[in-house]
Amino acid sequence: MNIRRNLKPGQKGTKKLAEIYGDSLVCVRYRYDEKRKKRLKTIEIIIDEADWEPQKKKSVTDTLIVGIRTELGETKLRSKVRNAGGKWDRTRKLWVISYTKAAGPGLEDRIAEVIVS
Repeated sequence: MNIRRNLKPGQKGTKKLAEIYGDSLVCVRYRYDEKRKKRLKTIEIIIDEADWEPQKKKSVTDTLIVGIRTELGETKLRSKVRNAGGKWDRTRKLWVISYTKAAGPGLEDRIAEVIVS
């Protein structure tokens, strides 16, 4: 099935539907089904409207993953990293965490390396 025409409200072929559905009408499509040899007229309408706040775009630091190195006796620091969402990476022997989560509790001075995923 393919679409040959995609019309906006007010164009020729949409006037009757625009009268019926008003501002709720988004578009009218003419689809052609070659197997059944049928032309189908479909409409897209708005059925619900609600307030919405777009999410802010992520910056580079939101997606940046860093490794935090802790020494053997630094249990408080390890707890701080773990509570911020850090995960222990056995192969690197580092705590892996996003930069924004590390910067929040003041761990940015302990960053050992930037990890490229």
